[in-house]
Amino acid sequence: MRSALVLLLAVLTGIGAGVLLRLAGSQAAECVLYGAGAFGVAVGFFDRLVAVPAEELSETPS
Repeated sequence: MRSALVLLLAVLTGIGAGVLLRLAGSQAAECVLYGAGAFGVAVGFFDRLVAVPAEELSETPS
């Protein structure tokens, strides 16, 4: 579930970056490259953002 959320947010970020560049007048190939770069950076960002805190992992349910 967490992986699906991280990848969905990263894909949306990449698409958004590509669309914004296209609206700014860049060529299509450049938009794809910037979108792919934004996707790669967003995966790491959202992975850390959605991460479960360490203290929740170490607690055992009573």
